[in-house]
Amino acid sequence: MAIEQLPNGRWKVDVEPIKGKRFRKTVKTKAEALRFEATCRAKVIDTPDWSPKPKDKRRLSELIDRWATLHAYTLADGEARRRLLDELAKTLGDPVAIKMTGNEYAEYRTQALKAGANPKTLNNRLGYLRSVFNVLQQLGEIDYPNPLARVRPLRLQEKELTYLTNDQIKVLFEAIHKRCKTPHVAMIAAICLATGARWGEAQALTPERVRNQLVTFANTKGKRTRSIPIAQELEVMIQRHFKQHGPFSNCINSFDKTLGASGLPVPAGQSSHVLRHTFASHFIMNGGNILTLQKILGHTSLAMTMRYAHLAPDHLQDATKFGPSIWWHEAESITRC
Repeated sequence: MAIEQLPNGRWKVDVEPIKGKRFRKTVKTKAEALRFEATCRAKVIDTPDWSPKPKDKRRLSELIDRWATLHAYTLADGEARRRLLDELAKTLGDPVAIKMTGNEYAEYRTQALKAGANPKTLNNRLGYLRSVFNVLQQLGEIDYPNPLARVRPLRLQEKELTYLTNDQIKVLFEAIHKRCKTPHVAMIAAICLATGARWGEAQALTPERVRNQLVTFANTKGKRTRSIPIAQELEVMIQRHFKQHGPFSNCINSFDKTLGASGLPVPAGQSSHVLRHTFASHFIMNGGNILTLQKILGHTSLAMTMRYAHLAPDHLQDATKFGPSIWWHEAESITRC
């Protein structure tokens, strides 16, 4: 009973308007007791924090749907990422999202590695799934901690980026002219080699974006438009190509097959990206500035561009200039002891 009279004539109030919020008070009259009870119950209505919140029973797939509605459209790869996340939710058994644990995800990752999954791919999946929780948290859609916050990405062995020599570039274009039926492959490859563009960026070029010895790439991976200088001769070639053959078509598969048949030593997974690596590598080897290269490639992080720094002619040469002074003959005498 919420209100009862004690043997001494006073009135005891014991009220629990919601589970976990209990109030007790002893007063002189029944009227006071009723007022206190009413006040406590009213607080539940007036104070949202006191009201019990319904448990979030949504499954992971439902959170992904919500993320797609609220955020995916802002990403250049939003649709592709959505499909990947949907597949990942199925693989994980589409758990109730609030009940997910880092341990469960780590177990899935372990099994995926045993099955031959690429560690870089698994790191990407972890990043995408983390982002779903982070974004929905920021938007107030969920109010619980990210269950994957403490799951660390796998440590990856840094791979040396492959690039083509001038002789290998000639071999590539000979293969393109010999095997590719569409004329667009050679021109797009030339643009990638001249500007460091991604294949998709070059393929999306229109005549209006090639003028005044500049090519302008829009709708890029980094969501930033960038303009790169090109030789006048290349500009003339591109404009002539558009007049003769029309706009570029999707011909990445034709390039991939030609590259594979060319015999050039390109690691699996690089494909058209070898053109971008080739531009960047030659740029640095010929004395280009690393910060300028960052802007040309459109990297948001300098760390990404620094992968090419070791190719610079004077890379780390300061190690022999500014390290501690060493008397080599003394070192030699020590080793003889």
